[in-house]
Amino acid sequence: MSDNGGSAVGLLSYETLVHAVAGAMGSVTAMTVFFPLDTAKSRLQVDEKRKSNSTPVILAEIAKEEGLLSLYRGWLPVISSLCCSNFVYFYTFNTLKKLAASGQGTSRPGKDLLMGVVSGVVNVILTTPMWVVNTRLKLQGAKFRNEDIQQTQYRGIFDAFSQIIANEGVGALWNSVMPSLILVINPAVQFMIYEAMKRRAGNGGKKISSAEIFLIGAIAKAVATTATYPLQTVQAILRFGQHKGDGKGGVMGSLSSIFSMLMDRIKRYGVLGLYKGLEAKLLQTVLTAALMFVIYEKITAATFKVMGINKRLKQ
Repeated sequence: MSDNGGSAVGLLSYETLVHAVAGAMGSVTAMTVFFPLDTAKSRLQVDEKRKSNSTPVILAEIAKEEGLLSLYRGWLPVISSLCCSNFVYFYTFNTLKKLAASGQGTSRPGKDLLMGVVSGVVNVILTTPMWVVNTRLKLQGAKFRNEDIQQTQYRGIFDAFSQIIANEGVGALWNSVMPSLILVINPAVQFMIYEAMKRRAGNGGKKISSAEIFLIGAIAKAVATTATYPLQTVQAILRFGQHKGDGKGGVMGSLSSIFSMLMDRIKRYGVLGLYKGLEAKLLQTVLTAALMFVIYEKITAATFKVMGINKRLKQ
């Protein structure tokens, strides 16, 4: 009996690891394909004086002014952060999913939402420093319309960590943690919608096609992104480290800063100012998430198929 229990625990951890690795690989591949769209989104969020033109126009301007390769500036730190972030998220989410599989009472969408929130909190606490660094590196050397933005001189990921700690203190690595914690609702809603739509599409044991997975992933991400975009803009500005806060510390100070930034943006640009760069963000995040889910499902299905063959061979 103990041997069976031990193998069950081993199988559980192995399956969860497969989900985590597949999620990380899927996100890295998808982000690499659509990375220029993320570049356009970041510029529109941080550079307030850049006109909110269509995404192709923004990409053409950046390529003309800074060179074609500038569209992939900061690729390595972003991909490194994304790989770690998605590994943590998928590992935590699927661990909780396995543990809750036999639970009763809460509806499945409710469970998915709760597991998504918990996974998001774990992910934010562990990976925010990497996202702060990659945002700085991604925007380093960019030609901003806003002359108040100061250029940074980081020589790489580790040098960025070192300079931020030395010049701004360790706490600066968690600059965007409060909006990030609020934004855990984004992937939580995304996964809740994704899991619910996938269950419905697969009713009666029906096989779900890659096209259906792509569409389901796109819809789930589009809903979650549109609902939380204003906070994502605040998150990007805080990560960039150029915002002059009101000096208040603690949770209330962070919430006050977020609220004042949102109100200031509305005052200067109107309510639509909160959604500056949304087109580029939707294109990037929806296409990236959709492709990521397709790759993730393919990798997990192929891996578990091999696991099944191996198990039968052992028997």
